[in-house]
Amino acid sequence: MATMIPAVSWLQACWTLLVCCLLTPGVQGQEFLLRVEPQNPVLPAGGSLLVNCSTDCPSAKQVTLETSLSKQLVDNGTGWLAFWVSNVTGNSRILCSGYCNGSQIIGSTGITVYRLPKRVELAPLPPWQPVGENLTLNCQVEGGSPRTSLTVVLLRWEEELSRQPAVEELTEVTATVLASRSDHGAHFSCRTELDLRPQGLRLLVNTSAPRRLRTFALPVTPPRLVVPRFLEVETSWPVDCTLDGLFPASEAQVHLALGDQVLNATVTNHGDMLTATATATARADQEGARQITCNVTLGGERLEARENLTVFSFLGPILNLSEPSAPEGSTVIVSCMAGARVQVTLDGVPAAAPGQPAQLQLNTTENDDGRSFFCSATLEVDGEFLHRNSSVQLRVLYGPRIDRAKCPQHLKWKDKTRQVLQCQARGNPSPQLRCLKEGSSQEVPVGIPFLVNVTHNGTYQCQAVSSRGKYTLVVVINIEAWNSHFVPVLLAVLTTLGVVTVVVALMYVFWVRKQRGLYHVRQESPSLPLTSMPTEAMREEPSRVE
Repeated sequence: MATMIPAVSWLQACWTLLVCCLLTPGVQGQEFLLRVEPQNPVLPAGGSLLVNCSTDCPSAKQVTLETSLSKQLVDNGTGWLAFWVSNVTGNSRILCSGYCNGSQIIGSTGITVYRLPKRVELAPLPPWQPVGENLTLNCQVEGGSPRTSLTVVLLRWEEELSRQPAVEELTEVTATVLASRSDHGAHFSCRTELDLRPQGLRLLVNTSAPRRLRTFALPVTPPRLVVPRFLEVETSWPVDCTLDGLFPASEAQVHLALGDQVLNATVTNHGDMLTATATATARADQEGARQITCNVTLGGERLEARENLTVFSFLGPILNLSEPSAPEGSTVIVSCMAGARVQVTLDGVPAAAPGQPAQLQLNTTENDDGRSFFCSATLEVDGEFLHRNSSVQLRVLYGPRIDRAKCPQHLKWKDKTRQVLQCQARGNPSPQLRCLKEGSSQEVPVGIPFLVNVTHNGTYQCQAVSSRGKYTLVVVINIEAWNSHFVPVLLAVLTTLGVVTVVVALMYVFWVRKQRGLYHVRQESPSLPLTSMPTEAMREEPSRVE
């Protein structure tokens, strides 16, 4: 199949051949030269420039600009012409020619066209890069000229990682870096530099869109999962999942689940430690052996922990009385039951088998009032025994009674003394106790101290009354009044005691004085009376006896 050659390319090829033929050594030896200005210009692709052809030959003729490019004569004069050359799309050479003294003279220059790359792109980075592993950066550069002045630079932020020349039209430049924690969130980019400074122009830069890198690190150990060993149906318990050595912990995803039930977890992190907390609530359809799982996902990798959990149902014990308030003498049935697989024991007597109720029957008496019944339930869950207890109290309704041992039927009290009538009544419901004197409405308080007088003498009906009847006990109270003959006798006794006291006192004084020598005997008196010595004599002769 024939290949079509564009007309512009064919003209450029012919023009290049013509220039080569003209630039022979013989032509270069001409005395007069034809100058082309500017020399070796550098233009952006599609640019234009003003080209001046000039010579010193005074007889120069037919001076012109030979080029395949679009040109337009701008001005001319003796020995020179100026052309506007436009739409320069590629590297070219232009030729000025003319005749001087019948000989051809020529001059030429090369035009260099520069282009920025059409595409500068950094290949996408991995979504997550493990810390400590090599990361390969790949930059693709398409187009750009002159290639000898084009360089590709790979950057981390503004840090230069690699610098390589762009050789081919489509160039791929790579560099390898070791990913670290500090690279998390870093921006990587690719930059081309077209250095035209040797041609008197500037350095032209083109940079790709930056790409953000995310690095991560996972520990070698799985998460630590803390769960209860057992969980009762319709009850809740906290579940904790902890993982240390995770980077960055704030971007990790945590999934907690009880079987197929997803738990709503609250996730917190401190440094490289992540903690997820949730509340597990067991459903009735989950009864049996289950697993709680904790999955921590980061960087497309996952760490998992599993713990076994037994969900159980423990109903009871349910303790019932056929009649919680039973009349005295009636029959009461006490029953205790629980859920399946639960062994119940009622007042120490176990049921026939797990899951079956325990019962006892009794004929109620007064002594059964307030009696408590106890039922214990035991359930074995995964080799461990769980226990629960329940109790109930029986009320027996019986009529009032008065305890004769605690209520004396014969009392003897002194008049004008404080006494207490001690009587107690019992019954259910509790009776009201009153003691009324026979034949009158006089009442003696029960259990309260009071001042006794002769009016309390008599027989009393002590009655205990309740909604279930009444009970009566007769109590006789005798009041002993003070005797009228007792007062004179008491006065006589007191008088005698007074006289005896005075005599004893006088004898005591006499004895004391005698012991101190304060008495003497007078010889004139045959009866030897005892007289007291004058005070002066006692002072002069304290021990003299006449």
